[in-house]
Amino acid sequence: MRDELSQDIFGTFIPEPSHEDPVRRAQIQMKRPLPKRFYESVGIETRDDGFSITLDGKSVKTPAKNLLTLPTREAAELVVAEWAGQGEFIDPATMPITKLANTAIDAVSNSLDEVFDEIVRFAGTDLLCYRADGPRELIDRQSARWDPLLGWISTAHGARFILVEGVMHQEQPKEAIAAYARALERYRDPFQISCLNVVTTLTGSAVLTLAFAEGAFDLDEVWSLAHLDEDWTIEHWGSDAEAEARREARYGEFASAASLFATLQAAS
Repeated sequence: MRDELSQDIFGTFIPEPSHEDPVRRAQIQMKRPLPKRFYESVGIETRDDGFSITLDGKSVKTPAKNLLTLPTREAAELVVAEWAGQGEFIDPATMPITKLANTAIDAVSNSLDEVFDEIVRFAGTDLLCYRADGPRELIDRQSARWDPLLGWISTAHGARFILVEGVMHQEQPKEAIAAYARALERYRDPFQISCLNVVTTLTGSAVLTLAFAEGAFDLDEVWSLAHLDEDWTIEHWGSDAEAEARREARYGEFASAASLFATLQAAS
């Protein structure tokens, strides 16, 4: 019997550009035959570098053959719950925290600076800085809800961003970007940055990500602020089932990243 189990069922954890849509990824996954559950018990093994996941006492490995080890017991318990919750078949689509942990271990740990810089680059084109030029109702709503965020980051971190009307790119002050990077620095580790990268990608806002990380705004408020424009459009033009399913899937990824991040913060 092997003492280690490799998670080949998950494949790669770096989303391909052509499949960034979580609904599309789920559709692709559904076409693949799901492996049968081959274990009975799920456990946690305490190690010098963290808390590893075990299946029937055997250590689980990531797709890149690293041990599936989490920084805190609370984080490991989230992964245990996903494995324990599988039925007759193992469905990776229902295990977002496991996939995120594998991404942190296999990919982000080897490219931490690049992922960190990617979040910082979002600050240069931040959603909150690009404002509508009409109608007045939308302009006022953006000002009422987004201006406090920019006021917060200016006061808390000295990052003063400028507003842009329309969609034409406007270079942000280098001092603002540098101040943002300094504030993000406290989260520079593979697991925390992996979580925050998901939040940034799904919200389109590095400012919202930092506000979430520091607890200035809660999860649902951050999600609502990120979808202000979309919600305004829905109010006036309606939505459809496909768009709602896509948004629900994106929120699931967002909430999973937030859950993992919370367990890391609770222990820090």
